[in-house]
Amino acid sequence: MISRKKKPKILVTIPAYNEEKTIGTVISGVKRELRGYNYGIQIIDDGSTDKTVEISRKAGARVVSHPKNYGLAAAFNTELEEAIKSGADIIVHTDADGQYMAEEITLLIKEVEKGADLVLGSRFIGKIEAMPLVNRFGNMAFSSVISQIINQKITDAQTGFRAFTKQVAESVKISSNYTYTHEQLIRAERMKFKITEVPVTARKTRKSRLMKSPFDYALKAWITILRLYRDYEPLKFFGIIGGSLFLIGFLMGIFILATLIETGAVGGIPRVVLSALLILTGIQIISLGFLADMNRR
Repeated sequence: MISRKKKPKILVTIPAYNEEKTIGTVISGVKRELRGYNYGIQIIDDGSTDKTVEISRKAGARVVSHPKNYGLAAAFNTELEEAIKSGADIIVHTDADGQYMAEEITLLIKEVEKGADLVLGSRFIGKIEAMPLVNRFGNMAFSSVISQIINQKITDAQTGFRAFTKQVAESVKISSNYTYTHEQLIRAERMKFKITEVPVTARKTRKSRLMKSPFDYALKAWITILRLYRDYEPLKFFGIIGGSLFLIGFLMGIFILATLIETGAVGGIPRVVLSALLILTGIQIISLGFLADMNRR
């Protein structure tokens, strides 16, 4: 809970990689909207080779640089470490490309001040100026999976516009190299932090650097969803795979038994071996799911 006796210290932190065209405008917008707040602006430069660092410093932001491009998850971890060092009470994470409106930062801050621990700026209950259809469906699929895992309705699990308390920054450690937005959500819920969403506007920006093509995005999306189930719902993940193999093997066994009763023959030893193999493999995979679920808990 944020103390009401004094103004909370707010840190707006922005990961950036070669964003010289927009970073100055983004920083200026934050400074304009947070006048009257006790705030700071931090840029996590992820190995930019253009004028991102120079422009950021001239605009009045503190810059922490990686020696090369490590990716968003590494930038987010650096962001958390630096935010903790700064002593910030509320950390606001936003994008460097201007997708999210500086005018809406205070919407997230106010929700934290009301008692939320992690606030998501949801584009799907707000307004989206432009988003490819495959991205829209991918985001909806991710949000559905996360909602099932944390037993709470989440409409925009992928959003890069979020605010959270220093307690969340200190307690929720990110280990993933690819799904930091999801991992923070899942771990925060498991640690009993209060999560909420507010509607925000997502403006049309440059083409995403994370998606080479719609097929590439769809493939990565499904791989990520499977990983999420494997890591956070192992019983369901391994249970579905093992249960499917067991069912196929069991049905084959019923067919073989019916053939034996009707004709006096099993219809070939390979069928019997395959049926037994599928049943045993299914049982082993289900058992693995139980073990993984016990270790998770």
